[in-house]
Amino acid sequence: MAKTANLYARIEPEVKEQAESILSALGIPASSAINMFYKQIILQRGLPFEVKMPESKLVDASMLSDAEMDEELEKGYADMKAGKTKSAKSAFGDIRKD
Repeated sequence: MAKTANLYARIEPEVKEQAESILSALGIPASSAINMFYKQIILQRGLPFEVKMPESKLVDASMLSDAEMDEELEKGYADMKAGKTKSAKSAFGDIRKD
């Protein structure tokens, strides 16, 4: 058996719980997932994913002025006219997956 080393890390309890729930459903122990992550760091010679700010941020409608709300509604209408939509069934299906 290969030698092992201990790793101690502090992580937010909610993040740990959610990640371990997903890993459990996949049948992957957390220690194996961490080992895979470290191996990918070595192979990629860096983080195995992009670390950047999202291009757009979520809009809190309760914090918008009337003019800003109108602007957001206009953007939504323009997207709809351009065919950038999905059915409610598809959208709710995506939400249920998350």
